[in-house]
Amino acid sequence: MFEIFGAGPLTWITFLPILGMIIIAIIPTGKDEKSKEISHLLFKWVTVFLTFLQLILAIVIYANYNNAMTGINNIEGFQFVEKFRWIEVTGLPLLGDVKIDYFMGIDGLSAPMILLTAIVCFVASFASFGIKKAVKGYFAMYLLLDTGMMGVFVALDFFLFYVFWELMLLPMYFLIGIWGGPRKEYAAIKFFLYTLFGSVFMLLVMIALFFAVGSFNMLDMMDPSKYNPNSILYGAGTFWRYVAFMALFVGFAIKVPTVPFHTWLPDAHVEAPTAISVILAGVLLKMGTYGMLRINWPMFPDGVLYFQYMIAIIGVVSIVYGAFCALGQHKVGQRDFKKLIAYSSVSHMGFVMLGMASMTTEGMTGAIFQMFNHGTITSMLFMIVGVIYDRAHTRSLDAFGGLANKMPIYTGIMAVAFFAAIGLPRLSGFIS
Repeated sequence: MFEIFGAGPLTWITFLPILGMIIIAIIPTGKDEKSKEISHLLFKWVTVFLTFLQLILAIVIYANYNNAMTGINNIEGFQFVEKFRWIEVTGLPLLGDVKIDYFMGIDGLSAPMILLTAIVCFVASFASFGIKKAVKGYFAMYLLLDTGMMGVFVALDFFLFYVFWELMLLPMYFLIGIWGGPRKEYAAIKFFLYTLFGSVFMLLVMIALFFAVGSFNMLDMMDPSKYNPNSILYGAGTFWRYVAFMALFVGFAIKVPTVPFHTWLPDAHVEAPTAISVILAGVLLKMGTYGMLRINWPMFPDGVLYFQYMIAIIGVVSIVYGAFCALGQHKVGQRDFKKLIAYSSVSHMGFVMLGMASMTTEGMTGAIFQMFNHGTITSMLFMIVGVIYDRAHTRSLDAFGGLANKMPIYTGIMAVAFFAAIGLPRLSGFIS
């Protein structure tokens, strides 16, 4: 595959938003109203242009992806691979020699996720045009968030994966905490603490895996023959392997989010700006299930089999509980449009968990389909909420009686989105 200035397509698709961020940082913000308006327009259109380039590159990568090429737990199963030594430190206390690779590649799991991320980020950039406060900072954080999300889906080195995972956390915190609704600080801190809690578990397991394998290479971690016989993670069906599996599972389940780790999601959605709600539902939730399929399942297959029924039960509980919360709270129907969609996301991601727990080809395929389709459907639904909120400044369903008479085309689009969400035949949600 092509290289531009010595960098491969995965590097470009990941770091293109950083180029936009630098351009935005260079553009001066005018002092008078006229020059401010011009600079704000430049910030917006630079973001649109860079995310559009990213989308074109994602389409090119996806179109050139070879579906016939397969491989399990080895580099032959990955395409567009970029690998070179990134960090090398010798003689560290306890750790010894540490070698970290800049290692990227995609397979049939990550290919649709990078396409989804590019689509959602491009569409959400238009939803960001209503931002009036600290416009330069908003679009800089937006593009940094884009890089963090894309990097998670292409990294094949656990250390690199973790860097991108944490990189995504910081801009999302500020995007909710500065540009959110009335309770933005509460929602941002809640999101930050929940995600940070899961990240600590992930870090501990990552270090344990490094001691067991001697590198941060994910493909080595998937190969049982690479494990040191003296490490606590050697073998299969051992206590510490089950502990490591559950630690990773909790870290990723918080991001999904599954019951009982879901309580940050409605607050974050309700307070976040429309564009950030779109990204939150469209991409961020998928990072949790992607992490499970990329790390938990291939690295700890014995843990998956041991906890299989528990994972399936969590999926079913999430489906039912999320649906009931979307239906109503405190014996009263759910009136907040954003909360309704947020809770329905908990329910729909439960189907992904259930498919993953099935350990069958159909279940896994359905789970990946649902990850992609849920991303497009909920992005559409949150855009629909944003349209009426920007005009009416309320999300209460009680305030929109007779909306079809006033906005018939909008109502038709909304109907298609809701029918796709409930899985009507001939629509994407039905397939997954």
